[in-house]
Amino acid sequence: ATASRLPPPASRLRIERIPAPSRLATTAVSVLSFLLALVVGGLVLALAGENPIAVYQAMWAGAFGDRNGLAEVLVKTTPLLLAGLGVAVAFRMQLWNIGAEGQLYWGAIFATGLALYLIPGAPGWVIVPAMIGAGLLGGGLWGLIPGALRAWFGASEIITSLMLNYVAILFSEYLVHGPWRDPGAFGFPGTPRLPAAASLPNLGTTRVHLGLIFGLVAAVGLWVMLRRTRWGYQIGVMGENPRAALYAGMPTKRTILLVMALSGALAGLAGMSEVAGIGHQLQRNLSPGYGYAAIIVAWLGRLHPFGAVLVAFLLAALTVGGDQIQMNLGLPAAIAPMLQGTILFFLLGGDVLTRYRITRVTG
Repeated sequence: ATASRLPPPASRLRIERIPAPSRLATTAVSVLSFLLALVVGGLVLALAGENPIAVYQAMWAGAFGDRNGLAEVLVKTTPLLLAGLGVAVAFRMQLWNIGAEGQLYWGAIFATGLALYLIPGAPGWVIVPAMIGAGLLGGGLWGLIPGALRAWFGASEIITSLMLNYVAILFSEYLVHGPWRDPGAFGFPGTPRLPAAASLPNLGTTRVHLGLIFGLVAAVGLWVMLRRTRWGYQIGVMGENPRAALYAGMPTKRTILLVMALSGALAGLAGMSEVAGIGHQLQRNLSPGYGYAAIIVAWLGRLHPFGAVLVAFLLAALTVGGDQIQMNLGLPAAIAPMLQGTILFFLLGGDVLTRYRITRVTG
């Protein structure tokens, strides 16, 4: 009788992590994030007095309406894919590399310096592989800095890698306005053009170049490394359960350094590809933000190399479509970055729903 008079035990809500999120739910959230971003973007366009359906049709036609549009999509896919793969491999280990933009610039700087001032007269079979190595080295070294600060001093790689972006971009501007400026460019910022032998081969008469193959090969290589090698397994364990990795005796500090160097190297290869395949010189505003868009590529691709290929292609199509509506409809090309940011916003929100759940705890 006494027990029956006692109040029921109190209950409360608690947010807990889901040990193994459903793959179906994860895929559904990614697709839904993309669709919701289009809906929100359409609302913004409607508020601005534009017909969202007409704008999206114009973007589609600009990206896929003809051979030239598709070629430009592939051109922009290249740096997004390479930088996105670099960001994804770091994120796999819970290393939040936000510095792909700066690493891209350093890859371009190293490749340009080598081609113009170290081996300017070398044949193509020498200078192109050397530029590839220089791009990898430049980006890798710049990625190694926040990695070392994280491994040895516990500094947040988010802050350090982000701040280093500005250092890289401003140093690039110093070079193209100062010691590396082309004296025959009538004051326009930029280096002299690279030797003809330093250009990446193009696909037919389009601007699609060998850098796209670099990205596809890198995606396959990363997939094999992450799924089929011991080091790839260690990266996954250190990312999901650092304490278990520590108890297992895994070399955490060394792996942090190597992963950040690999992440930066892939972004550096993107910078080298832009210089040798598109611009043929180091110039101001080399990247319109490929390193930042790489974060969206990595997250929307669910940190999977093949997912990054698909997302890089889709974001490149958004960018090309945005350029086309600026030329054909007079609308700002900023619509494409707006949609990219909206996609990331919904993706991060949806990620919470797939990784966490609300439970009721009694007592």
